[in-house]
Amino acid sequence: MGLCYPLIASFIEGPSIQHWSIKNGTRCVMAHMPEASLTCIDFWCKAGSSSENSGEEGIAHFLEHMVFKGSRSLGAGEFDLKIEALGGSSNAATGFDDVHFYVLVPSISTEIALEHLLDLVLTPSLEKDSYTTEREVVLEEIAQYKDQPDEQVVQRLLSECWGKHPYGRPILGFESSLRATNPEKMREFHANRFTATNCCLAVAGFIPKNINEILLNSALCELEDKSINDINKSSLSNIEFKTGVNKIEIQRLESSRILMAWQVPPAKEQEIIMGIDLVSTVLAEGRNSRLVQRLREELRLVESIEMEITILEQGSLVILEACCLEKNIEKVTSEINKELILLGEIQIKEEELRRAVQLVSNGLYFGLETSSQIASFIGNQSLWNREQPLLESLKYIPRWTPEKLAKRIIPLLQPHLSCTLIATPEKLIKNNSGNLI
Repeated sequence: MGLCYPLIASFIEGPSIQHWSIKNGTRCVMAHMPEASLTCIDFWCKAGSSSENSGEEGIAHFLEHMVFKGSRSLGAGEFDLKIEALGGSSNAATGFDDVHFYVLVPSISTEIALEHLLDLVLTPSLEKDSYTTEREVVLEEIAQYKDQPDEQVVQRLLSECWGKHPYGRPILGFESSLRATNPEKMREFHANRFTATNCCLAVAGFIPKNINEILLNSALCELEDKSINDINKSSLSNIEFKTGVNKIEIQRLESSRILMAWQVPPAKEQEIIMGIDLVSTVLAEGRNSRLVQRLREELRLVESIEMEITILEQGSLVILEACCLEKNIEKVTSEINKELILLGEIQIKEEELRRAVQLVSNGLYFGLETSSQIASFIGNQSLWNREQPLLESLKYIPRWTPEKLAKRIIPLLQPHLSCTLIATPEKLIKNNSGNLI
C-alpha cells in the first residue's frame, strides 16, 4: 500500500473549515475560499422524510415546495426574482434524513442573499390558497414517480428490505396523507423541526470578514432553543433489515433487473464506509472490476452492472443492480453469488486495491471542487455532529489492507445477507379478440 500514500497526501490540502455555534445552539460552519467568484450559502435541517410521524408521509418534501411560495417578508416568486437579480441561483432537496436550501451568488451579495434565504426558510407564509395549489403539483409529481418503471423497482426494493421503517417509503409520501394535511399541520411540523439544535448554516466561498457579526444579527438567533428528537425514535427502535428473495413484474420495464441490497453501518461509521466503498469499487466500478469484467466483458450476460452506497444516518445500504435478459436471470444471479463468495475466499489483490484507492480518492477529491459542493458537504457533516477537516475521510483509506477488508468488509456483502429483488417486465395477455389486456 506504500504506493498509495503520495496520492492521498496530495489531497489533504483544502480550504480550512471553521465551526462554531450561536448561543441558542444553531451550528455554523465556514469554508473560506478567497479565489472563489461565487459564494454558496446552504441551510440544513434535520427534517427529512424519516422525521415524519404516521399520517405525515410526504409533508417534509411538500414543505420544501411551500417554502418557495413566500414568507413573512417575501411574496410568492419574489425570492427567486431577488436572487436572480443578484446574479445568483437557488435550489433545495429533501432526503430521508434532512432537507437543505441553498443559494449561489456573487460573493459581494453574500449578506443580502443570506437575509433573503433565512427569511424564506424560517418564516414561510404557508397561505391556504397557495397550499392547495401546490399540493396538486406535489400529487402530480407522485403520479409521475409511480409511472416510472425504474423508480418503482428501486422503491419496491427499499420497501422489501426496510419494511415499515420510514426508509422503506417514498420521500414524496402518499397521496392519502398529503390530502389529509393542511397549513396548520405543516406549521406545526415546521415549528417542531426547524429549531436551533436541529439546524446548521454552511457558507463556502469568499466570506466577508464580518461574517460572525452578520450571523449574530441574523434570523438564526430567533430560532428556539428547544430539544427535539434528531430522528423519529419510534421508527429507530423498529428498524429491521429483511433478507430473502422477492420477485415482481413491472409494467413497461425495458429490461429485467436483479437488485441486491445489504445493510451496512450508518454514516457516522466513516472508516467502515470507506472500506465498503473500496470493496464495491473492486467489484463493480469500471471495465476492470470483477463483476463487470466477468458478466459483461467475458460472459456477455448483462447490459450493465453497478454498485453504489446510499449513506444514511440510521443505517446505510449497498445496492447492486444488474440489467439483463429475463432468460439470463438465473445464470447472472449464480455468477454474482459465485464472485461474492470467491471474494471472501481469495483476498483482493494488491493491484485491485491500488486501483480502488485511486478511484475512491479521486471521487472524494473532485467531488469537492466548487463552493456549492463544499458548502453542501460541510453543512451535512456539521448538522450530524461530524465536525472535521474537509478531506478527513481520506485518512481512513490507507488503513484498509486486503487482509483487513477480507476480515471486516467482505463478510457484510455475502449473498445470504442480501435482500434480493428480481424485476421483470409484466407479461401481457391477449383476450379472446386477440387484443392485449
